[in-house]
Amino acid sequence: MRGPPVKADAALARQLLCAVQQQNFGADGSPDSTGSKFPSLDLAVVAFDPQRPAAARWANVLFSREHAQGLIARFDGAAGSVANIRFDRDQRDAAGTSVAFTADSDWQALHWTALQGGDRLLRNLPRVVAPYPASLLKLMVAVGIGLALDRGLIDAWPDAVEPMITISDNDATEACVALLHRHAMVDALNRRFAELGLRTLQLNGTTPAGGWRNADGAGVGMIHMTAWDTVRLLWLLDADAPPPPWVSAASGAEPPLLQPATRDHLRAVLQHQQLDEVLSSGALRDVPGWMPGLPDAPAFAHKTGAAESYASDAGILRLDSVAGRPPLHALVAVLTSLGHRHAPDPRCATTWRLPALGAAIAACLQQGAQQDADVRSTARANAWTDVRTDVRTDVRTDNLAGERSTAQATEQATEQPTGPSLR
Repeated sequence: MRGPPVKADAALARQLLCAVQQQNFGADGSPDSTGSKFPSLDLAVVAFDPQRPAAARWANVLFSREHAQGLIARFDGAAGSVANIRFDRDQRDAAGTSVAFTADSDWQALHWTALQGGDRLLRNLPRVVAPYPASLLKLMVAVGIGLALDRGLIDAWPDAVEPMITISDNDATEACVALLHRHAMVDALNRRFAELGLRTLQLNGTTPAGGWRNADGAGVGMIHMTAWDTVRLLWLLDADAPPPPWVSAASGAEPPLLQPATRDHLRAVLQHQQLDEVLSSGALRDVPGWMPGLPDAPAFAHKTGAAESYASDAGILRLDSVAGRPPLHALVAVLTSLGHRHAPDPRCATTWRLPALGAAIAACLQQGAQQDADVRSTARANAWTDVRTDVRTDVRTDNLAGERSTAQATEQATEQPTGPSLR
């Protein structure tokens, strides 16, 4: 019997490409126009089937000024690393200012280095510049705190973790980064990510005092994330997800990233998110032009990031069955060059096109879940039809056998001798 599908899904990839293209990222004269250069956008989705816990399908699509029609990622093995794209590091200048995604940036004049692997080995692959994750990086910091807790280096979650995640408090982030340094956990965190195949997740350049921004020598060009490795990180943090196939394939009995109690606490903190303002948009309902997006927290347990030139969002989506619609379970991550400078209102983190993209992603997931439910329903109906057919066949066979037995008995009785005649 064939098991549930666990695979990269070409149909899902095409749906995501279409969903991005339909948002019309580009110059159109609207208040949140993205300008003449197509923005960078890295989107990854993993969809699970709550009715078949071992099933998973995934896709990663990427766009940039050099790839305005989009690229579809291919993967090493079962949900392994992206194999057909070279990720280059984002950049800042000597003054510590981000330069790759300014309106007048000239990529031909910049010197690029590969985010992972050797430049020579990756030279012939299409290039995507990985946008700085902005405050999405705080998810990595929180994972580092969890590792320190599991290793007995600290006794409890520090109070700073909750505001770092739920309201993206920068002072709380400094406290958490400083805590990681006191226990030599920054390098340990990077090593653990690499051991798990998440090599584009890198927390580099931070300081013992807790510095993590451009002015501290960290920030843009030093701290990196990609959408695909971010959803794989979330996969490791999702207790309801099937076992991650790239981990079991690579190392057999690989220990978990975080112990269950630690993992579950971090997910609960993500569910308390108050900044629903990138792929979800509930925090902005009162802003003119509001666009609905993905469901807000707690259904979307997530972390956002936003800066002048960047906006990002990543989390675990769970929706129960409502009004006949099947339940949803998915992981979603997006990193973009669509920051505050594209916001139509000072209260917005980014363009309305990103929550609109969130709504389109939800529609893709809902369509896929409904198709899965229809397939299961058809299979059940066919199985029931087969059972009834088998029952009717068995009944007819039994009846025919009974009729033959009766006929044989009658024939035998007719042929029995009647004994001598009486005179």
